[in-house]
Amino acid sequence: MGLAERRAQLLAELEPFGDHHERFQYIIDRAKTAPGLAPELKLEAFLVEGCTSNLWLVPALEHGVCRFRCDADSLITKGIAALVCELYDGSTPQEVAATDANFLAEVGVTQHLSPNRRNGLTNLVAKIRAFGQAAGR
Repeated sequence: MGLAERRAQLLAELEPFGDHHERFQYIIDRAKTAPGLAPELKLEAFLVEGCTSNLWLVPALEHGVCRFRCDADSLITKGIAALVCELYDGSTPQEVAATDANFLAEVGVTQHLSPNRRNGLTNLVAKIRAFGQAAGR
């Protein structure tokens, strides 16, 4: 599945909720079942700056595609980060570098985040896209 298809799938998952409270509950429930990171990967080098909670992003290039794993010590942060990682995971570096994660705004997620969480999300996406740009060279 390509990045455009994953984006459409994530939008389809998030759009049906009647209000942002239901949508955030879904994101939190998703975070509870999302895989975490092993303690040895929760390094300062993988921390995403600018969020009120600790958020780790572990990027990798495997067989020509980008792989992204994340974890956070807050369920809402982990859930949102997992959605973003799911969007980009398995894409080529060029796709990653060229694609924004604006699907979250389209379904009303970013509008209901605190300024610190919005800042963390912006930094997460910037870090992912920068990895794609560097890996594509």
